[in-house]
Amino acid sequence: MVDAAVRLAPFRASGPSPRVPRTVDDALRASWPDDLLPGRGATRELWELLATLGATDLGVARAVEPHLDARAILAQAGVPDPEGRTWGVFAAEGPGVRLDAVGDGDGWRLRGTKPWCSLAGVLDAALVTAHLADGGRALFAVDLHDPGVRLLDQAWVSRGLTEIPSTAVAFDDVAATAVGAPGWYLDRPGFWWGGIGVAACWFGGAVGIGRRVHAEAARRDDPLLAMHLGAVDHRLEDARRALAEAAVLVDAHELDAAQGRLLAKRVRATVAGVCEDVLARAAHALGPAPLALETDHAKRVADLQVYVRQQHAERDDLALGRTLASEVAPW
Repeated sequence: MVDAAVRLAPFRASGPSPRVPRTVDDALRASWPDDLLPGRGATRELWELLATLGATDLGVARAVEPHLDARAILAQAGVPDPEGRTWGVFAAEGPGVRLDAVGDGDGWRLRGTKPWCSLAGVLDAALVTAHLADGGRALFAVDLHDPGVRLLDQAWVSRGLTEIPSTAVAFDDVAATAVGAPGWYLDRPGFWWGGIGVAACWFGGAVGIGRRVHAEAARRDDPLLAMHLGAVDHRLEDARRALAEAAVLVDAHELDAAQGRLLAKRVRATVAGVCEDVLARAAHALGPAPLALETDHAKRVADLQVYVRQQHAERDDLALGRTLASEVAPW
C-alpha cells in the first residue's frame, strides 16, 4: 500500500490510496475497473489512478497503462474483450524493421518485425499497428501465444524499468483481427488521450520524487532544502494543472482530432519538462545518499529517466512548432 493517492483537483488533500500492486506480475493479474475509459466522464479519475501507480512504482504503472489503453481502444471500436486477457499496445516504428498486414481472403496475417514490444513475453494479447499494401496503416488484435510470435534475442540492459523489457518481436504469418477501419487508430481523438495517460504516469513518478524532497525538508531546517521544495512544488503544480485541464476538455467532447493532437503534445511536453526539472532539483536537494542507499528512491529516479524519454524532446517540440506555424497564432 502507498500512503496517499495522487490528486489532480486543486487544494484537494491526498486521500486514501487504492490498493496498488507491488510487482508487475501482481499488476497484470489484478482486476481493474471497467468504467475508467478516457472521454467517458471519468478521465480525471483514470489519470489519477495512473499517477498514483506511478508515484508508488513506475514499473507497475508502465505495465498497467497500456493494458487499460488497449481496453479503451477495444471499447471505442465496439469489440470488447470478454476473456479478460492482459494486453499491450505495440504501435512503435523503427529503422530497418517493418510489419505488414496481408489479407488472405479468410482474414488478416501479420508478417515482419515490430520494435519496442514491452512485456511481449508475458502478455496474452496485443493491439499492433501494421502497414497495408496501399501504404496506409491499420490496427490489429493478435494472440501473443500464437506459435508464429517470436521474441528476438535483444538484451534489455536499461537500469530503469528493468521489469518491463521491450524487445523486437517477429510475426511469422500470425493470424490477426482488424480493429477499426484502416487509419482509424491514428485518426481518432482517443489516440491522443492514451498519450496523455502516459504523461499521467510520468507525473506520478515526479510526485513520488517530490514527496522524498518534502520528507527531507520536513526533517531538516535547511533553507536550501526549502528553496528546492518550493521549486519542486510549483513545477508539479504546472503538470497537475495541465492534466486536470486536459481531463475536462477530453470529457467535454469538444475537440476534433487536430485539436486533440495539439492538446496532447502540449500536455506531454509540459509534464516531461516538469519531470526533468524535478529530477534535477531532487538531485541537488538530496545529494548522492538516497540514490546510493535507498532502493525505492533510486529505482524511481532510474525508472522515470527512462520512461520520460517516450517524449522525444526537441523532435516533439519541432513537430509542435511546425503545426503551430501553419496556423493563426494560438495565444
